[in-house]
Amino acid sequence: MMWTALLLLGLAVLLLYARRTRRRNEPPLDKGMIPWLGHALEFGKDAAKFLTRMKQKHGDIFTVRAAGQYITVLLDSNCYDAVLSDVVSLDQTSYAQVLMKRIFSLDLPNHNLESEKKRAEMHFQGSALTQLCSSMQNNLQHLVTPSEMGLKVSEWKKDGLFDFCYSLLFKTGYLTVFGAEKNNSAALAEIYEEFRRFDKLLPKLARTTENKGNEEKQIASSAREKLWKWLTPSRLDRKPERQSWLGNYVQHLQDEGVDAETQRRAMLLQLWVTQGNAGPAAFWVLGYLLTHPEALRTVREEIQGGKHLRPEEKQKNTPVFDSVLTETLRLTAAALITREVKQDKKICLSNGQEYQLRRGDRLCIFPFISPQMDPQIHQQPEMFQFDRFLNADGTKKKDFFKEGLRVKNPSVPWGTKDNLCPGRQFAVSAIKELVFTILTGFDLELCEKNAKLPLVDPSRYGFGILQPAGDLEIRYRIRS
Repeated sequence: MMWTALLLLGLAVLLLYARRTRRRNEPPLDKGMIPWLGHALEFGKDAAKFLTRMKQKHGDIFTVRAAGQYITVLLDSNCYDAVLSDVVSLDQTSYAQVLMKRIFSLDLPNHNLESEKKRAEMHFQGSALTQLCSSMQNNLQHLVTPSEMGLKVSEWKKDGLFDFCYSLLFKTGYLTVFGAEKNNSAALAEIYEEFRRFDKLLPKLARTTENKGNEEKQIASSAREKLWKWLTPSRLDRKPERQSWLGNYVQHLQDEGVDAETQRRAMLLQLWVTQGNAGPAAFWVLGYLLTHPEALRTVREEIQGGKHLRPEEKQKNTPVFDSVLTETLRLTAAALITREVKQDKKICLSNGQEYQLRRGDRLCIFPFISPQMDPQIHQQPEMFQFDRFLNADGTKKKDFFKEGLRVKNPSVPWGTKDNLCPGRQFAVSAIKELVFTILTGFDLELCEKNAKLPLVDPSRYGFGILQPAGDLEIRYRIRS
């Protein structure tokens, strides 16, 4: 009798969800053909392709059903800032808690994204940023020495560009932010390898589509366990305690009464947050340069022109490279910004139309589609144009328009106005330093002269910088 009652209750809930209809002033509703599941499979398989199709069908705002959840997708970039500034109606914490549990097996009941952001700003901006960048530069220079790379001067070595960039920037960032394993190359290599095993499965962990009890779940679990051991706070270099971001963060966890095991798990979360995007971004930058000779030549000339400058000045006046980086991020930054709708909320689009968000739904913003890949803002948006963000006089181009209206942000790789990534300046500095170091200290070329960049892995849409489905084979040598 109990099982019959539960089954009937489940069917009732299913029918209730299936009966949902669009209310007055709500966005267009698209439930899909499959009860409860809706569009979940298509959404998870290739979010960009699916949401582009929905945009063409419904416009800049619509609600879709996915695995029992109703998700309103907003693609009017000029109203992102105004909508997301409402932190009362829209909550970013609850869904973040779900993802932390799924991906990192981490439960932080007092996790406050706003206070964590302010803590990061203290250590990744201002004078602290200068010291951090100096340390980063020293660590990178150490990692590209012939002895560390296992290379003789002028000896060619073949590698995949993605692994080359990701490993170098991950190791650099790990040494800079976490401060351990400075004299242990083998340990550093092992940490990177385990991180990559974990990172490859991250989208499946987030969507709970990994093979239950089989190989993928075991790989993720094994990688997490090993990384937790490496990331035990007592093993990390945190001196002087309160002057570093790491020391401050660990002290905060201890003040909150977080136990030692949870502290280790929190370290893995922070490792991915701080090191999961710079390496892939550097891959795309160098990949686009290597496959676009004019862009590579122009960037080389700009770097050569600044050789006489002091190290701290070399990164400041590089409008061509800045345009290359901005264009690369436009093409590859694809995070989904997600909020839980805590109470009914009215939002206004830039054309004046008003829509009602329903309490209990989820709101998603996907800047990759709008503004970054919007053909009304960027001509031939799928093409890499290294000077897209340059004016004719070589200055930074800021003015982009859509239907006669100036677009506030033609690209949104770091989040919106009130939700900017606090570590963005450090990430840009690290990417820049790596690219400049490689282009000045190495001979670098494609193994196949006319090779093309690999396609993106569609499962990575929604998780920051995209990653390639393959790699780009290169050969390099340290210049004498």
